[in-house]
Amino acid sequence: MSTKPVFFNEMYDGDAIRPAYAKVTKWFDDLGAETLALKKAEAEALFRRIGITFAVYGEGGSTERLIPFDLMPRVFTRSEWDRLERGVKQRSRALNAFLWDVYHRGEIVRSGRIPAELVYRNEAYEPAVVGINPALNIYSHIVGTDLVRTGPDEFYVLEDNCRTPSGVSYMLENREIMMRMCPELFRSARIAPVDSYPDLLRRTLHEVAPAKCEGEPTAVILTPGAFNSAYYEHSFLADQMGIDLVEGRDLFVDGDFVHMRTTRGPQRVDVIYRRIDDAFLDPLCFRPDSMLGVPGLMNVYRSGGVQICSAPGAGVADDKAIYTYVPDMVRFYLGEEPILKNVPTWRCGEADSFKYVMDHLPELVVKEVHGSGGYGMLVGPASTKAQIAEFAELIKKNPSNYIAQPTLALSTSPTFVDSGLAPRHVDLRPFCLVGKEVRLTPGGLTRVAMKEGSLVVNSSQGGGVKDTWIVAD
Repeated sequence: MSTKPVFFNEMYDGDAIRPAYAKVTKWFDDLGAETLALKKAEAEALFRRIGITFAVYGEGGSTERLIPFDLMPRVFTRSEWDRLERGVKQRSRALNAFLWDVYHRGEIVRSGRIPAELVYRNEAYEPAVVGINPALNIYSHIVGTDLVRTGPDEFYVLEDNCRTPSGVSYMLENREIMMRMCPELFRSARIAPVDSYPDLLRRTLHEVAPAKCEGEPTAVILTPGAFNSAYYEHSFLADQMGIDLVEGRDLFVDGDFVHMRTTRGPQRVDVIYRRIDDAFLDPLCFRPDSMLGVPGLMNVYRSGGVQICSAPGAGVADDKAIYTYVPDMVRFYLGEEPILKNVPTWRCGEADSFKYVMDHLPELVVKEVHGSGGYGMLVGPASTKAQIAEFAELIKKNPSNYIAQPTLALSTSPTFVDSGLAPRHVDLRPFCLVGKEVRLTPGGLTRVAMKEGSLVVNSSQGGGVKDTWIVAD
């Protein structure tokens, strides 16, 4: 592995191993190649036995695959993490203040800081939510903030996920498997634990129970069903929190409340952690052909009889065009300077930005405003002339549907591949919980692009995962 890479190498400082990686590197070196291969095979067998898969699309339909798991953890020092934690919490507070505002008076729009059409004509904006007062004024209760690193002290936010961010089960399973593979490291190194996340999530859900709740709140996870690509996570979290996993057909509305069908008779439900899209939540309010939701759910939500986490309409805050205004939200609502920086972004719907993007497509990363999972995007430097030309036509047809960003020099983390230890590009998704308090589990999900040179880390496109360690400086 080159010790002087083009990209920032999180393990090496010149020829020297960074102190944070010293213990884990020595442990792996002491294992030897043969033992390491056995441990890698054991970890893969555990993933297969547990059933940790993800749907990979675009190869003749959808295919359930084992998520590649890398034994080499990604390591941050506590001081590095403290800054990230402050920045993610700050951003989560600002995003929730924005959501409250745009579904009420819209002060940030009135002030001219954000164009009205970006908010009120946004396909993720839900008029049915206008004027609703969710508990504690919180709309996005689980915020997944995608971060990338470009240097020792340089971190950028790629995007915010305010609806139903996935991946936390992989964070927890990664840690479980690493503790099995190298228990002696966890005994000797001061690695911050992540196993409190399910308890913190349950506490957050209980904290936002509606005022009409009587006694201990009853929370459930609403899933689209076993065929959803993230179903493993839905069932995993329900099991870890000790709450019921339900489908729409398991719930019904009676008067001002939602009830769950059980073998003991109907049970009132106070909080629904929904893992289905807005459009399918309530066929009486959104898509009438939805078989996944609960008829009448929005009426109960509107009257304060149930809390939906995260709220319908929360997606207007994680739109990739709205993303460009999050630093302004921090200043407007919190009166603070943003701790974390946005990636410089061109909105193709603006004439000057459109011209720049069209003139520099081979150098840029272009994304659909509402795209996710690594789909609907162009990585200019990694694309052919034909692919660039084809994408240019898509942008011309609907410029407002695209944003563009420079191709960042994403940091690399050491990763075990067939040839041994090699640098691969990574990002990080910490999971921020917003209730009476704003809480962040130390670490998060590190996603790794398993293909050499690839910048696409998404599991849905073949990316892998690795454990994320926060260690004492």
